[in-house]
Amino acid sequence: MGNVNLDKDLLAILCCPETKQAVHLADEPLIERLNDQVARGELRNKAGQPVKEKLDGGLIRADRKILYPVRDDIPVMLIDEGIPLEPYL
Repeated sequence: MGNVNLDKDLLAILCCPETKQAVHLADEPLIERLNDQVARGELRNKAGQPVKEKLDGGLIRADRKILYPVRDDIPVMLIDEGIPLEPYL
């Protein structure tokens, strides 16, 4: 956690697969809050499924409504895997 190592060129071209908005790296306090929710079994993704794996990091959509998880330095840019952020911001 906190050691996400994404190539800057890759980050510059990534965008939300649903809205095409730019994404940026989430800060460590937000990832910690989300991982607390994962540990309690309370965090759900956009598909309504529980998030079972802790996040190494995340990419936040420009409108700050969705976070895409990053695991093992790989962004998971699938619409259903996005995590709605409104309750956590």
